[in-house]
Amino acid sequence: MTYDIVLGAMLFGTVQDERTSFEILDHFVEAGGTWIDTANCYAFWEDPSGFGGQSEELLGRWLARRPGVRDRIRISTKVGCEPTEAGRFPETAEGLSASVVKNGIEGSLRRLGVEYVDLYWAHMEDRRTPLAETVVAFDELVSAGTVGALGCSNYAIWQVERAREIARVNGMTGFTAVQQHVTYLRPRPGTRPTVAHRFGAVSDEVVDYLECDPEMSLWAYTPLLSGRYTRAEKPLPPEYEHPGTERRLAVLDEVAAETGTTRNHVVLSWLAGGSPAAVPIVGVSSVAQLREALDGVALVLTAEQRARLDAAT
Repeated sequence: MTYDIVLGAMLFGTVQDERTSFEILDHFVEAGGTWIDTANCYAFWEDPSGFGGQSEELLGRWLARRPGVRDRIRISTKVGCEPTEAGRFPETAEGLSASVVKNGIEGSLRRLGVEYVDLYWAHMEDRRTPLAETVVAFDELVSAGTVGALGCSNYAIWQVERAREIARVNGMTGFTAVQQHVTYLRPRPGTRPTVAHRFGAVSDEVVDYLECDPEMSLWAYTPLLSGRYTRAEKPLPPEYEHPGTERRLAVLDEVAAETGTTRNHVVLSWLAGGSPAAVPIVGVSSVAQLREALDGVALVLTAEQRARLDAAT
């Protein structure tokens, strides 16, 4: 599966009001965008109730007011992270049992007001539930026609392969996409990005796995570090405070100057044209930010520029 960019709808309906969210969605479609990413738990940490669903509900209202748009877009949503008790996450996360997966897709379809979703994700691994139970539950959704393709997010890569092997051996539909945190900067060795789950950050092992299996695609969440590449009022997290960051930012600035663009443009282009290619999921709060993101994935770096960016350590 090949995609160029995905619009992240995580904060639509909570932090982002309906009018602004609709403007961003409309512009995305008008610009030729197709994929929109959400989850059943978005954004429980922003809503007074302590539970999610607001993003899917907003998307449902937008689709209802835009006849014909459903045929032009693809919807990606997730199950597994919604808390079962307000204020107690991750210890009360719903998990990935067969009943949770079944109820999860039914709830998502209802909130979205659609009959199917194009890509359904296991949001994070659940070791309380046998992996085979989760694999079977997801396969049943594909067989029923309510889900097109399957992906997993924030999984240890050995769990990804084990789940896919269960599916292969039993003639079931398996995962063909992973959604992890990927960006240009690298955290200090021995740390992990604060934006990622335990297994949420792409490692060399994940890269190697994806390069060896062209069937698998990579979706990159928080690729721009929530604006920290370009916004002085948002400093980088402590794990990026090391000499390697200074060297990579220096090369990033060189390439941005050469191309007449910004750090954000270069990061998105670097991700989209890398090996393996990563599909950036961009969460934006304005149409202007969306335009910048679209321009970023459209930017073509030269082989020399890409090599220079890769070599900065």
